[in-house]
Amino acid sequence: MSATTDAETEPDRTPGTSLLEVENLDAGYGDLQILTDVDMFVDSGEYVTIVGPNGAGKSTLMKSVFGLTSHMGGVVTFADEDITGLIPEEIIHKGIGYVPQNDNVFASLSVQENLEMGAYILDEVPQDALEAVFDRFPILRERKEQKAGTMSGGQQQMLAMGRALMLEPDLLLLDEPSAGLAPDLVDDMFDRIDAINDDGTAVLMVEQNAKEALRRCNRGYVLANGKNRYVDTGDALLNDPQVRQDFLGG
Repeated sequence: MSATTDAETEPDRTPGTSLLEVENLDAGYGDLQILTDVDMFVDSGEYVTIVGPNGAGKSTLMKSVFGLTSHMGGVVTFADEDITGLIPEEIIHKGIGYVPQNDNVFASLSVQENLEMGAYILDEVPQDALEAVFDRFPILRERKEQKAGTMSGGQQQMLAMGRALMLEPDLLLLDEPSAGLAPDLVDDMFDRIDAINDDGTAVLMVEQNAKEALRRCNRGYVLANGKNRYVDTGDALLNDPQVRQDFLGG
């Protein structure tokens, strides 16, 4: 099966029906443009992965959805509402959670304090959401009084995801969730992301471990030089000879 290029129309898609839609996006940092005419969508409950070489603009695309870059053109729509140009705090209110790759926990705060910070926009911490996070990540319940900065990399990643889940977002953005993890912890991290998605939360993920990410996701986007190169199901991208040769190491 040949992967779909950005110049082709995906046959089963009706524009305007997706949870998240990115259309003709130009974005970057200051005056430096990184993304050019990028298109992307995520349906409700879907699991979508963005892969590509270093410097392709993957994290920039993620940050652009969350209002962390300079918008230069195009439109970002979430739940039928134009969120182009909104600041992150406003975007959180719309139902999007974001877990950055680096500096994603408050090192001097306890685990529970970190989770409570995930609900800072509310008048009080939702105890049912807190319990749901503890049920999903039992190690966080065990370590709830521990300072986040003293936890392992894998535990900090779970804490960062747990904090983003405190507001029960409709869409969870994950930037390189397996980065820096020991090899034996990577599969466990992906299993936890699968479970979050299985429970109904849509996931948009940038991931360096492209083959494993594409095996697990519904659809994937391949970016190169800030532009769409391919989009198709994860399996189709994995099995496309050109994609494998150019982006997946054969």
